[in-house]
Amino acid sequence: MRIVSHTCSNTEIVCALGAADWLVGVDQDSDFPPEVVAPLPKLGRDLSLDVAAVKALAPDLVLSSQTLPGHQRLVEQLRAENLPTLVCEPLSLDDVFADIRRIARALDLAERGEALVSQMQDAMPPVEPADDAPSLLVEWWPKPVIAPTRDSWATDLIARAGGRNPWGGVAGKSVPLNDDQILRAAPDIVVMAWCGVPLQNYRAQIVRRRAGWEQVPAVRRNRIHPISEAWLGRPGPRLVEGYRALRELISAPA
Repeated sequence: MRIVSHTCSNTEIVCALGAADWLVGVDQDSDFPPEVVAPLPKLGRDLSLDVAAVKALAPDLVLSSQTLPGHQRLVEQLRAENLPTLVCEPLSLDDVFADIRRIARALDLAERGEALVSQMQDAMPPVEPADDAPSLLVEWWPKPVIAPTRDSWATDLIARAGGRNPWGGVAGKSVPLNDDQILRAAPDIVVMAWCGVPLQNYRAQIVRRRAGWEQVPAVRRNRIHPISEAWLGRPGPRLVEGYRALRELISAPA
């Protein structure tokens, strides 16, 4: 089978299913596993996918996504070219598991899909939150601060790891926050998971120097930590690494 993957998470799912050799092209941002993606044709970024280049590769299946505004237009273009397209749009962690199963079935690897989901679930045992469970602000972006809300696998991961997301009851995938909202919520831990920013460029000082944030418990106690967006922001197998990183922060002494 010839597969083109339009998103990082789908690329990683295909590889985790043992089908890396079937990939014939990926999006520009797919960077893992590096030894798999490095030699493959890169077909553009999120909203700039080169549909003509995709078609030229004669894929049996295109794995796409509707996680960003504008993706629907690309999906329509792919289908207009009669390219078989499977579209993922996960919100919750259960949606992620469901998408892994869907992709596995499309590749005629249903048993491997079930095994991968089971492995992920076993590696992320739910932890009952303690009465004093810390609250976490996960920052998808630093200015303005954007945090996951109710309809986000990141919120599910925080809860599964035994923590609390102060904005976990807010409808939607994410929300921009102002300083007053964050000061009122008083998060115990700040996690920098800035989308599209290399991990080595995450800087706790950017958080510390925000006006008034010296009152935030996470800042007072120096609990500002980086977790790669690749581990928290991609709905695929490496969410396990995100869970482990969150669990380490949540279980650490305050």
